[in-house]
Amino acid sequence: MKKVALAGTESLTNYIDALKENDIEVIATLDVDEAIKCDGLLLPGGGDIDPVYYGEEMNGSDEPDRELDKAQRDILDAFVKAKKPILGICRGMQLINIYFGGSLHQDLVTRDIHTRKNDNDSIHSVKSVEEGNLFEKFYGKTFNINSAHHQGAKKLGKGLKEVLRSEDGVCEAVIHEELPIIATQFHPERMSYKQRRDDAVVGEEIFEYFKSLLK
Repeated sequence: MKKVALAGTESLTNYIDALKENDIEVIATLDVDEAIKCDGLLLPGGGDIDPVYYGEEMNGSDEPDRELDKAQRDILDAFVKAKKPILGICRGMQLINIYFGGSLHQDLVTRDIHTRKNDNDSIHSVKSVEEGNLFEKFYGKTFNINSAHHQGAKKLGKGLKEVLRSEDGVCEAVIHEELPIIATQFHPERMSYKQRRDDAVVGEEIFEYFKSLLK
């Protein structure tokens, strides 16, 4: 059975369930030595990342958890250097972008499209911006996703390609040009398996693809 390190601290149940649906053993840890023994890494959603990591002062970001920032970045660094598969979701995508030299909009002008309402994810459309990309093969050129964030990628990190974009121009998914890295700004764990939705595409293909990358 393949093992995936889940580098997070809270609200991990949906990620764990989605991975276990694919017969993947989940190791929830922030310890680099324990994590790197796994076949892949999932960086989950969460709070805002300290903007010092992309050379900015606080300007719309929520107060960061600096210990978590460092722990996740150290684990990400180890997996990148080992060229092991990585799936980033929401904060996870933002961390990946920052790691490769990118930056974030600390508080989107169009945040109302993306933030949760009445404790429920927002739903909005996205479109493919690269012909034949992975997500276009799964879902077509335009489709609906779930959304729960107020930040987004500004400058893309080196080696990352934008593959999905929301109606207001926010990057919603990236892949790495050379490494086995895939990341979404939206939350496929909350639109998969027992969490399937009628108003958004099913996210199961993303987890199945991630499993296919595990060696």
